[in-house]
Amino acid sequence: MPLPDGFLWGASTSAHQTEGGNTNSDWWVMEHGSTGTGHIKEPSGDACDSYHRWREDMDLLAGLGFTDYRFSIEWARIEPAPGEFSRAALDHYRRMVDGARERGLRPMLTLHHFSTPAWFSWGAAESAELFARYVAAAAPVYADGVEHVCTINEPNMIATMAGLIQLLTTGAAMPEAGLPEPDPAVSQTLIDAHRRAVEAVKAHAPHVRTGWTVANQVYQPLPGAEHVAAAYSHPREDLFLQAAADDDWLGVQSYTRTRIGPDGPLPVPPDAERTLTGWEYYPAALGHALRHTAAVVPGVPLIVTENGIATADDTRRVAYTGAALAGMAEAMADGVDVRGYFHWSALDNYEWGTYAPTFGLIHVDRETFARTPKPSAAWLGAIGRTRALPYQP
Repeated sequence: MPLPDGFLWGASTSAHQTEGGNTNSDWWVMEHGSTGTGHIKEPSGDACDSYHRWREDMDLLAGLGFTDYRFSIEWARIEPAPGEFSRAALDHYRRMVDGARERGLRPMLTLHHFSTPAWFSWGAAESAELFARYVAAAAPVYADGVEHVCTINEPNMIATMAGLIQLLTTGAAMPEAGLPEPDPAVSQTLIDAHRRAVEAVKAHAPHVRTGWTVANQVYQPLPGAEHVAAAYSHPREDLFLQAAADDDWLGVQSYTRTRIGPDGPLPVPPDAERTLTGWEYYPAALGHALRHTAAVVPGVPLIVTENGIATADDTRRVAYTGAALAGMAEAMADGVDVRGYFHWSALDNYEWGTYAPTFGLIHVDRETFARTPKPSAAWLGAIGRTRALPYQP
């Protein structure tokens, strides 16, 4: 199946997970303190040292055949203290944009990928305004040479983390399966922040296509549990999809599924293959996620901004990705408007508390930072050169 003209074909990373030394961020503070959750097993440290080695990362992706690269800029570097903006940090990210274009990679910029300055909180009354101020200050990075900007990565997961913290703080019972309910106030704040950010981007760069990305959980109800799945999905996913109804595009991020029974989420079947994150190996999730998103917000162009698998067996990565791409192609053949695909992740990087889950197309030596592309990188990059998905309707 030939890729449509202009189709984005790339890989994704995030600043905190790859750059290293993000000392002014909230995540750095959590990594070096006690959270009481047991989630953070090791600090990010130098990560992949991509703050200094970004040229090598881009050279590899361009050489492999990718035409696009999604990466984030780090708010904590740009505004380390309230109202204090770093010209050096802005210049650094501007060089990254220029470097991507020089290598034939179209940059997709993410303005917020989970980490924030240590002084900031999404629970603060003025948080949407502060985020919009940062987005306006970052205009020199995206105002020229950038066609797609993502305001916030997975806001539903940010709100869910706020809900989790609320449960831990109050001592309430944790769900046995599935996700805690997102904090309603934080959910609304994130929606407000997204809209303010879109306004800020358009004011400085009207040509930029703006959107955000949502973590799609692919809720699959057992017979008779359809109403349970709908009620469970709305605050955790559909609310954030509906908030993108007027956007230029919407990012779909899919890895696995969540089965729903009459009492809510069910655990992963005991005989199912699991990835290094403990998720069910379920590549069909991507096709389901695209179809569900298109049904919730008809008419909004979709971009797969993350899809991948945590595995030490690269043959399983190729198998998973090939099956996921087949599901995407089938959805496109049925009329779902998909404009691009970005694999997660370009590099084996820091996965929010541990380096153990390896999602990368490119192996990174933890001691030397040497990059070694895996066979999956060559296989997936070749699709960018041939512009044809390995799929026949």
